[in-house]
Amino acid sequence: MADNRMIGVCYYPEHWPETTWENDAARMAALGIDYVRIGEFAWSRLEPTRDDYRFDWLEHAIEILHSAGLKVILGTPTTTPPKWLVDEMPDILPVNQQGQVLGFGSRRHYCFSHEGFQAECVRIVTALAQRFGNHPGVVAWQIDNEYGCHDTARSWANASLSGFRRWLKDKYQTIDQLNKAWGNVFWSMEYVGFESVPLPAIAPTEMNPSHQLDFYRFSSDQIVAFNRRQTEILRALSPGRDLIHNFMGRTLTFDHFELGADLDVSSWDSYPLGFLEDRAGANTQHQRNFVRAGDPDFQAFHHDLYRATSAGRWWVMEQQPGPVNWADHNPVPRKGMIRLWTWEAFAHGAEVVSYFRWRQAPFAQEQMHAGLLRPDGVETEAFFEAKSVVEEMQRIETQTTGTADVALVLDYTSSWAWETQPQGREFDYFELIFDHYRALRRLGLSVDIVSADTEDLSKYRMVVIPGLFAWKPALLQALATYGGITIVGPRSGSKTEHFNIPDQLPPNLPRDLADIIVTQVESLRPDCPIGIRATQGQLKLWREFAVPGPDCHTLLESDDGVPVLLRQNRLHYLAGWPDDALFDSIFIDLADKAGLAVRSLPQGLRIRQNGNHLYVFNYGDSVADLEAHGIEGDFLLGQSQLPPSGVAVVDTGSNASD
Repeated sequence: MADNRMIGVCYYPEHWPETTWENDAARMAALGIDYVRIGEFAWSRLEPTRDDYRFDWLEHAIEILHSAGLKVILGTPTTTPPKWLVDEMPDILPVNQQGQVLGFGSRRHYCFSHEGFQAECVRIVTALAQRFGNHPGVVAWQIDNEYGCHDTARSWANASLSGFRRWLKDKYQTIDQLNKAWGNVFWSMEYVGFESVPLPAIAPTEMNPSHQLDFYRFSSDQIVAFNRRQTEILRALSPGRDLIHNFMGRTLTFDHFELGADLDVSSWDSYPLGFLEDRAGANTQHQRNFVRAGDPDFQAFHHDLYRATSAGRWWVMEQQPGPVNWADHNPVPRKGMIRLWTWEAFAHGAEVVSYFRWRQAPFAQEQMHAGLLRPDGVETEAFFEAKSVVEEMQRIETQTTGTADVALVLDYTSSWAWETQPQGREFDYFELIFDHYRALRRLGLSVDIVSADTEDLSKYRMVVIPGLFAWKPALLQALATYGGITIVGPRSGSKTEHFNIPDQLPPNLPRDLADIIVTQVESLRPDCPIGIRATQGQLKLWREFAVPGPDCHTLLESDDGVPVLLRQNRLHYLAGWPDDALFDSIFIDLADKAGLAVRSLPQGLRIRQNGNHLYVFNYGDSVADLEAHGIEGDFLLGQSQLPPSGVAVVDTGSNASD
């Protein structure tokens, strides 16, 4: 098996008698598992009372796994502070926006801003690193677990209030500067000192958006700093080990690019069926169509996102192996889908796909969550699908992911801004970004997701920038020298850093790039779309009234004569939110201008170019004829008549990603 493409599993030795550990390790090794993650929820077993460290059981488990040839990822247990610590420091508990304390009894029950808890985390992580930092069986550390899960990225506790006031003082220096930046002269909101600034909680109506946005920025910074404290300890005491965190799907409440800069590997937890209803934003018919397969684009989107957050190295730390326990409905995956999800991650450059979990727990909150084994130790369908992947990987040479044809700019501040002031009930930044991504994937285009601080776009043939709150200097400079096709889209450049309308009006681009002003906008009811002249499709949810200058040309306009797509040289401005048909029309034309070949793929068929290997995935429930979609070459895996849940790897003879 190639060194940079392996499988793993999540294991909880503390849940099982020690007499089972050796057999479990032997079975993992026999399956072909390389990595085993342990320990991320074990604080109460590691330290049942203050300073009573019980590390021997963990060392025994690590020794057994290591002796079986398995590589251990050791989790820091800070996501689950034990009850004795909560009793000592009850104010570590987070508080929601309604002022309710989120109590003990589950997980993620801490406020990132609590300095006492930060010190406790430093203490337990230091103790673990001193004991296991140079153990030959420990090859990586997972820091904490799923930051932001369960809406815990932001806390309205007293610790947050104190931290937020310090953060504001560092940023603005004087209260007059803060009042000016926030526009606090409006509604008599001026503060006399930083000590009088509250957290933006519940008020009679909308709170100042600048205030809210700064609180969201502060909350993200607190998570980044919390994570950084642990990375500094582990780099000092456990050199040479990869540092990892496992992100979640559709969790934009903190900046993964900033946090990922402190990691060696970004990973994420992929639950396609759970996310279909919970996070993919799909309509009811779409959910029915893919109820046992998952959304055809949701996993790929996050693969591409997290690959971008830590210099290209990324894993799936938790891959769904069967029904989960936490979604509104928890169906069994269609036969073959666990294999498909695994191969899709590898197609997008994953080094490791790790299944959650080894054996289904018979107790507590996740007892209905499937594993590779049933609670009685019998193998599940997922076990055998993982085994198939291991065997197939032996036959297929690893390819480098390379650079995609298209860059899609994602910006976390934009997500927080439009959450703060959506201007329309349905306006959602993730949905806007995801709609653009889906449209590109429907045309068979591979996509790299990049940050709004990107300094160089020259390696891409097309750049897509939707909904960017405020321009970053680096991105503006990159656009000024970029020679490819650019499409800047709805709401981009509509605010300044401090959440004010720019003096020269949106999209606030230099006139030599785009001589356009947006004079007003409207949010649309879902049942009141705007028709487009001379092409298929409509605008939905959002429309802008853009006025072009003399060097700017209108390419598309609405039925009522308002410009929809404008062009100045190779930069295009999209003054609204297209539906699928309009997206297809626009992107087919722009791809042609960029010299990119497109395919019109059916709803459940998706592809990803990886070196000279083209990966093909059938999320649909009927056989797909690949030749009918121009997919030809030497089939290393699969066949041209691709069945439901089928995977094909085609040697195309050329590296289309370079």
